[in-house]
Amino acid sequence: MTYFQALILALIQGITEWLPISSSAHLILFPALAGWPDQGLAFDVAVHVGSLTAVLLYFRADLAAMARDWGRSLVIRRLEGEARLAWAVLLGTIPVGLAGLAFKDVVEGAMRDPHVLAWALIGFGVVLWAADRWGRRVRTERQLTWKDVAFIGCAQALALIPGTSRSGITMTAGLALGWTREAAARFAFLLAIPVIVLAGGLDAVDIARGAAGQPLDLLAVGFLASALSAYLCIWAFLAWIRRIGMGPFALYRIALGLLLLAVF
Repeated sequence: MTYFQALILALIQGITEWLPISSSAHLILFPALAGWPDQGLAFDVAVHVGSLTAVLLYFRADLAAMARDWGRSLVIRRLEGEARLAWAVLLGTIPVGLAGLAFKDVVEGAMRDPHVLAWALIGFGVVLWAADRWGRRVRTERQLTWKDVAFIGCAQALALIPGTSRSGITMTAGLALGWTREAAARFAFLLAIPVIVLAGGLDAVDIARGAAGQPLDLLAVGFLASALSAYLCIWAFLAWIRRIGMGPFALYRIALGLLLLAVF
């Protein structure tokens, strides 16, 4: 892999990780269409750590308050401040964690078929549009209920299907529950943090067992480009989503899915 390829793939990862358009679809499709070699597991981990770094930096104040109030809730046995939101993120991660352990081989094998990607992009794109179109958009993530947490957590487990989009399906679930666009996006980003950490940990174990990697300088390029592009993407998405809505992303998903069907 060249520096140019590393840069392009890292930018793709950093941008698509936080938009509801599926980063996995782009990271599978783009190298295939360009005829580039597989980037390797170590590079995938590097760019995901870059995306993780971006969301940690962007929400650093929220995360600090959540950690403080979560710890306090263990002592006083009450949910005050941001403790409810912190518990929601932790509990909402359980369904995807269990599903990931149960179906890891299937997801990394048969489901990486381009036709699965295509239909997931199209189908969940339509669902995203419908949730945005008919959702009431009156509640925020700080008004969530435990039923909301269970519903969004189970929805996130569907993101194991390549082409679904982890951020996309959690935003869709939030919108369907009557959350505002900004609230659905913020919670989707927070909910992604433990998932990326867990997935990165599993991949790190595979790397330690001898999975193919890339030189450190290419990994550094991937990390930095992914972190910077992801941070800017999060900022822009949250700033503009109220005005632009989910329609453009739903249409893009459908168009990309149709392109995949045409190519493969």
